[in-house]
Amino acid sequence: MSIQWFPGHMNAARKKAAESMEKVDLVIEVVDARLPQASANPMIEELRRARQRPCLKILNKSDLSDPVATKVWLAHYSSQPQVHAVALSCKNPADVNKIPGLCLKIAPHRGTPLKPLRMMIMGIPNVGKSTLMNALLKKRVAKVGDEPAITKVQQRLYLGNNMVLIDTPGMLWPKIAHPSDGLMLAASHAIGVNAVIEEEVATFLAGVLLERYPGLLAARYGFKTAGMDAVAVIEGVATRRGFRLKGGEFDHEKAAHIFLQDYRTGALGRISLETPQSRIALLASYQPPPSLGEQQEESEAE
Repeated sequence: MSIQWFPGHMNAARKKAAESMEKVDLVIEVVDARLPQASANPMIEELRRARQRPCLKILNKSDLSDPVATKVWLAHYSSQPQVHAVALSCKNPADVNKIPGLCLKIAPHRGTPLKPLRMMIMGIPNVGKSTLMNALLKKRVAKVGDEPAITKVQQRLYLGNNMVLIDTPGMLWPKIAHPSDGLMLAASHAIGVNAVIEEEVATFLAGVLLERYPGLLAARYGFKTAGMDAVAVIEGVATRRGFRLKGGEFDHEKAAHIFLQDYRTGALGRISLETPQSRIALLASYQPPPSLGEQQEESEAE
């Protein structure tokens, strides 16, 4: 299943962000620490590089990610030019309090009354940008919820200490090239529920966890994972929770929903769905779909 989700307001947000990028000194990009690259919008990187703006890349929800994988991701990003990476939880005030100081170190020529530091916060939906904004400003200025694309318009806010924050709506990109990226984003609730089939997303997630974290599955649901496939995991969740239909069959829909919730809330444990190494392998094996012209040629050849 190839998942795509690009509501109209996201295109307007991209255009507005491109205009505002010229007037900022620093980009704060918030990604999900469990899937840092899959949750990094390539349009943000493109806009930032075009304007040659430095980036503080925040791997948020690090309390939910595998600490070993997160450490590797931090080294990976920090080796890139003009990128400074930090892992934290926006729900932890001590973590959030570090951010202004990190930004001033990245742009030491700003942050004065005559030259305030202008920062643009960017990221895809539901990675915690609004939570970060509220924590930085120590008041509720942005709506927060477990639904993607709550923020619809850009906001300009004053942090104090000669710092200005520009909050942007969560933006995905028009075409998600890798199907696994779309499934990872859906599993982490960055994509609207109307664009996904939860059973398919949960089956994908079960397959990843069987391969990388079978012990967490066994600990949470009390079944042995040896010999299991992804569908059997969902059925195991249904058995554990007593989810059955009237005829006695497994209620896959309800089991899939609970399984996804357990992952999203951290009830399953600390999990990372990708690593720099798995990303390299994905890109190496990727074959773009044929263009319309190539499809026509193949059809004529048949």
